[in-house]
Amino acid sequence: MISFTLCLLALVAGYFLYGRVVERIFGPDPQRATPALRKNDGVDYLVLPGWKIFTIQFLNIAGLGPIFGAIMGAKFGTASYLWIVFGCIFAGAVHDYLSGMLSLRHDGESLPELIGRYLGMTAKQVMRVFSIVLLVLVGVVFVSGPAGLLASLTPEVLDTTFWIVVIFVYYILATMLPIDKIIGRIYPLFAAALLFMAVGILAMLFVKHPALPEFWDAGGMKNLAPGQPIFPLMFISIACGAISGFHATQSPLMARCMKSERQGRPIFYGAMITEGIVALIWAAAATYFFHSSPENLAVTNAAIVVNEISYSWLGTAGGVLAILGVIAAPITSGDTALRSARLIVADMFRIPQKTILKRLLICVPIFGACLAILLVSLSNPDGFNIIWRYFAWANQALSVFTLWALAVWMYRSRRAYPLILVPALFMTWICTTYIFFAPECLHMGHGISLALGTVCMLAGAVWFAQKAIKMPRDLKE
Repeated sequence: MISFTLCLLALVAGYFLYGRVVERIFGPDPQRATPALRKNDGVDYLVLPGWKIFTIQFLNIAGLGPIFGAIMGAKFGTASYLWIVFGCIFAGAVHDYLSGMLSLRHDGESLPELIGRYLGMTAKQVMRVFSIVLLVLVGVVFVSGPAGLLASLTPEVLDTTFWIVVIFVYYILATMLPIDKIIGRIYPLFAAALLFMAVGILAMLFVKHPALPEFWDAGGMKNLAPGQPIFPLMFISIACGAISGFHATQSPLMARCMKSERQGRPIFYGAMITEGIVALIWAAAATYFFHSSPENLAVTNAAIVVNEISYSWLGTAGGVLAILGVIAAPITSGDTALRSARLIVADMFRIPQKTILKRLLICVPIFGACLAILLVSLSNPDGFNIIWRYFAWANQALSVFTLWALAVWMYRSRRAYPLILVPALFMTWICTTYIFFAPECLHMGHGISLALGTVCMLAGAVWFAQKAIKMPRDLKE
């Protein structure tokens, strides 16, 4: 428990110390009029209270990743704690803060438009397609997961298919209606469930004081997933709890609702640190689960771990409430994922979103694609896991593009660009190695995959150095 406690304190300290450093480097201007004030349309651009924006941002980014991803990442040992802490403080929260603040500076632009500003038109067009595909996959993944959990809590007649329909109808309404009509009203309830879950499991960790391995113990850093190398698999498994490209697609939603740039650190950096805390809690709980019995190592479904820990630690009533919190997380990411897809398409074709008909024009094909993928996945017993794997690496690949765009912006605006260049190089190394190695990708040997990933990382460094020579360092905002 000492290692876990130190990591928990490090995340909190990271917000107050490193978060303030990043904020000072960016330089928020409280006198600058925000998009919510200048472009208020009553649908996507409108001022919301700061606490509500934080709640929405936290729930937007806290899907199944910081729970299911952290649980399966715990099989790699206490190294998972370190990735959550260092990844969250120095990569994920910086990525979320800078991408959110850049969107705020550019009228709430969606992520592909921001990437295009700094990486060029080709990157913009690729990211438009890539982002929409990723967001549709998020919508699919975050329908199936909570639907299965809800089916386990309700009578047999209310099966998984019933809950998929209910959640999908909710997604349609949340995507189409003004952000303050459903999302702004229902998210505080979802947040209460999610926070109960996190606080409840955290409290029981200290009450039960389970025998968790420490960093310095013999075998404390041991990988419990034989045949699955920590690098790169752990860094892809634990995505949303450390760094996630999906987050940068969500930040523009909140950038369109802020009344001051001073709100950026608690909303963007703070929400990511909060998500890291949730991931760390579940990584610790899962570490206990996997170490408590050799048979538990065979469990490959994170939902089983959630159920076992929730009910055994919190009792029936507390377990139900905790699982409702787990259910709230993906639902509140799926709805805003599809909303983000709508806004990316709207930005792409410059379609105003004030009227319901123009929103419907964009949403019909998005919902159609989402439904088609969902039906295909349901017809395959392993469909959900396949989609999740593709989502996992695509999600991290998106973070790579975002980090490189931020590195170019920081260099051109004469800011401390190594702060973002180092995470960009590291995530390039992780993602390319994974693409070469993973069974659903190129499926090469681990050694050759690692070598090729290293070459790609070095190529990224050379590209940036050459680009930096040609880039004017006089960018005005």
